Amino acid sequence: MPSDDERPVLLLFRHDLRVGDNLALCAAAATGRPVVAAFILDEQSEGARPIGGARRWWLHHSLTALREALERLGLNLVLRMGPIVETATALVEEVHAGTVLWNRRYDPAGIAIDTRLKAIFKERGIETDSFSGHLLHEPRRLKTASGGPYRVFTPFWRSMVDTIQLRPPADPPETITPYEGHLPGDSLEDWGLLPKKPDWSKGLGENWKPGEAGACERLADFMDGTGENYKSRRDFMAETGTSGLSPHLAHGEITPFQIWQALEGESDIGGEDLQTFRKEIGWREFCWHLLYHNPQLATENYNRDFDAFPWSENPEALEKWQRGETGYPVVDAAMRQLWQIGWMHNRARMVVASFLVKHLGIHWREGEEWFWDTLVDADPASNPANWQWVAGSGADAAPFFRIFNPVLQGEKFDPKGNYVRRYVPELAALPDKHLHQPWKASENALEKADVELGQTYPRPMVDHKTARERALDAYKSLKNAG
Repeated sequence: MPSDDERPVLLLFRHDLRVGDNLALCAAAATGRPVVAAFILDEQSEGARPIGGARRWWLHHSLTALREALERLGLNLVLRMGPIVETATALVEEVHAGTVLWNRRYDPAGIAIDTRLKAIFKERGIETDSFSGHLLHEPRRLKTASGGPYRVFTPFWRSMVDTIQLRPPADPPETITPYEGHLPGDSLEDWGLLPKKPDWSKGLGENWKPGEAGACERLADFMDGTGENYKSRRDFMAETGTSGLSPHLAHGEITPFQIWQALEGESDIGGEDLQTFRKEIGWREFCWHLLYHNPQLATENYNRDFDAFPWSENPEALEKWQRGETGYPVVDAAMRQLWQIGWMHNRARMVVASFLVKHLGIHWREGEEWFWDTLVDADPASNPANWQWVAGSGADAAPFFRIFNPVLQGEKFDPKGNYVRRYVPELAALPDKHLHQPWKASENALEKADVELGQTYPRPMVDHKTARERALDAYKSLKNAG
């Protein structure tokens, strides 16, 4: 048994798949003691929500990148699968670790697990410590004047900006002492994270580079050009006007501290554009603030008045929405983009969410679950918070009676039809004036474009005006019941 000064440090990676600005990694290196780096895939602990298919694909490649980065520092990445408390405890016993370090989590299951880990290790005389990096603010510390959590974004944003203590991102450690003993681990390939039969990931691989290097490249591209005129360009669905950093943030391949520092550096992006983008980072922080204080955010209405809302059970309509076969081109383009590349433009997310909840009357949870499985950037906070925002049941939510007209949304934010033509190619030959409502095109125009409604492209599954009135009637019944 090694002395206390020589006992190894167990470093647990979770949602922090990076070596830059990783305070737990830096602390492990600073001890000068042997370090065991481990990632535990836990889909069995109570409350742990198994990640969806798109994120499983991303996780495989992100872990590959992390393993290579750690090897350059002289560390091996040990992979284990199982309940994290039992698995981490077994690792501690195997290597006789004296310290366990990790970066903090803020989802309910993660908090519960980490609290239990601390208690178990304390009983055994094993030191533990946790560090920041996932969020700019600590949800338990940022409070309103009355001492409670924030429920509205604007005062939350003002308070966060006024009170957060921004720190410079930490560089990776220059030297680190590796654990020299034999420590068996799982093969990443044996975890089966990649789809095979069928392999639907071709579009994901063509559009994304998982890992810390990919995150840094995305940030650099944003600062060097794609972020120019961000405020005005970010809503246009065919343009590369957003940062594309959301999946990298979701997997902890980059931190908000690193992004914030980059925004304060030199770039061609104007002040209003930078401020608008900072608020997008702030909205992510707000979503995590909501989840921290409302652990059932993914399953229960934030506004409990919506518990009585008369949702519809319509599996056939849900499937048409999922497949991008609604008959509304901009909705179908967005849903097909999601299936092809595991991501959807933010404006499009609002449009398709509004369509599912308000045109089809289907519960927001159905949409949240579909996004959870198909988005590479699905995270436990932003995904349910944003769905509830659109549904009107969330914090600081859009009013339920704000019902997007999918035709007008397409005409305004895809005016040349490039987005629709990319993802709904069967409509590509239609003139711009008919592209977002092909059912209004003449027989001659449809024939020239080789479009046969009901055959090569579906007719609208609902009429916008009728669906809107039905949604408003349902909302009125809810208000009358209250």
